[in-house]
Amino acid sequence: MAKTQQAEETRPDARAQRWVTKLAKEITAFAKERGGGADGQIAYIGQRGVRLVLVGADGGWGDLVAPSREVAEKAAEKAGVTLHEDLDGDLAARIRTGPYEWERMAGIQVGGPKNR
Repeated sequence: MAKTQQAEETRPDARAQRWVTKLAKEITAFAKERGGGADGQIAYIGQRGVRLVLVGADGGWGDLVAPSREVAEKAAEKAGVTLHEDLDGDLAARIRTGPYEWERMAGIQVGGPKNR
């Protein structure tokens, strides 16, 4: 196999591994900041990739975007996060929202306050 062909075949794997490493660091930092643990759920968002929703031990939540489900799963595994099939039940019940989220949700509603 020619060197250029071999380099092209390993390039996507290297790029995916960089994504995994970067996301795993962000997930680990989130979990540490939110009480030392987190759970997650992956949702497909189209050509952009997948959305990894994280729920911390304290109920705080956030999300990250990954280019593929495989990358998100590997990053979550590397960070020690348990993934759930759905964002419902116990996982959804743990989410704690604050004034920012309520204001944003109200701004989306017809007749609600305008977003800033």
